[in-house]
Amino acid sequence: MYTSFFDVFSIGIGPSSSHTMGPMRAAARFAADLQREGKLASVHGVKVDLYGSLALTGEGHGTPSAVVYGLLGLEAETMNLNHDFLGEVKEQKKLALGGSHTIDFDLQEDIILQKDTFLPQHANGMRFRALNAQGAHLADEVYFSVGGGAVRRADEMDTPPQNPRPVPFEFNSCNELVSLCYKHKMSIAELVRRNETTLYPAPLLKARLHRIISAMQQAVERGISTWGTLPGELRLARRAPQIYMSLEDQFHRNATDALTIIDWINLWAFAVSEENAAGGRVVTAPTMGSAGVLPAVLRYFERYGSKKAPTDFENGMETFLLTASAICSLYRANASISGAEVGCQGEVGVACSMAAAGLTAAMGGTVAQVENAAEIAMEHNLGLTCDPICGLVQVPCIERNAIGAVKAVNAARLAMRGNGSHFVSLDSVIATMDETGRALQSGYRETALAGLARNAFTC
Repeated sequence: MYTSFFDVFSIGIGPSSSHTMGPMRAAARFAADLQREGKLASVHGVKVDLYGSLALTGEGHGTPSAVVYGLLGLEAETMNLNHDFLGEVKEQKKLALGGSHTIDFDLQEDIILQKDTFLPQHANGMRFRALNAQGAHLADEVYFSVGGGAVRRADEMDTPPQNPRPVPFEFNSCNELVSLCYKHKMSIAELVRRNETTLYPAPLLKARLHRIISAMQQAVERGISTWGTLPGELRLARRAPQIYMSLEDQFHRNATDALTIIDWINLWAFAVSEENAAGGRVVTAPTMGSAGVLPAVLRYFERYGSKKAPTDFENGMETFLLTASAICSLYRANASISGAEVGCQGEVGVACSMAAAGLTAAMGGTVAQVENAAEIAMEHNLGLTCDPICGLVQVPCIERNAIGAVKAVNAARLAMRGNGSHFVSLDSVIATMDETGRALQSGYRETALAGLARNAFTC
């Protein structure tokens, strides 16, 4: 099934699309439904239960805070990140539900972490209950955060979301995608553009696409220039500003090092990942835990690849992201982009695959070379676990984004050195990723119960 570009890439606040953006959107939807159904004025209190992975990583992934933001009716793309909404709710023990109706709300008592309970439909489950003055339920809904910030209500879990209008080129596998490209003599990016202009007018599509590009670039710049310590008990110092100063000094001294390009890729990935870990504004690509990979590879294309590309830089950037979007659509349809379902191979692994495909396309690679790059990238991320220390999207997540970005560039270069023929198909790699992820023990799927989260540091 085709997933729209803007369901793949969306602007939000960190540190996690599944554990921050998803719960925020679910809470906002719950409050909006109360308003729409005429129940908001009768609400006296709200209770929220977080289950499974959402409960186990809890504060580390910013989930309770995100729930509060959503209940307040805030939007991630526009909310003032300098305003202490959470502090006000904690101090006053009151909350403006939907932004207008004030209720009593105690963060410690009204958001319950059900760490021992996993709902059967998905590891990221949450329940919202609205109560009247007598304690009776006015509304009781269960939602699931299914990856990349996407949210489904319990009754929607068996019905995949549909695009508002049919697109001309539906595909459920890479084989179908490639066949469509050959049949209609177009690239993957051109196919996605044709689909998207069915959903949005062309000028709006271009404007929104460049808003995504701009948000990625801004996250890089903020991460490079912001010093300090990341939130949480690890007290992890931001490294991107220091790396940047070192690279700039090396440049001004005309120091030569054949591998400096890798240092720059690492820097750009660190910058965005540290912004995400600090709760800053970044782009899901395809998730926030993997938000540093694509911006880093896009910067690589800007600095080192665009002069060799067959089109101008602007078209190259668009080709990059439109192609990456199609690759993500395949993973969403046939596997998962949720670390709680398939481990970090579904986040950094998918981001690496998307970035490799996008870079190959931007550099003029054929459809076959694009598929080859995407499968190389994922083939060497198979089995990647999600075991964040202290439940924070910091260690090993930040470095993992940098490694994923470098790996994506290498996968693209390998594919471009070949003629597009390859032994392993992307479809078979995606099936293997899904199979491997489902086989991982739950401790290795974003619960912070095993792996590095258990052996490297005691929280």
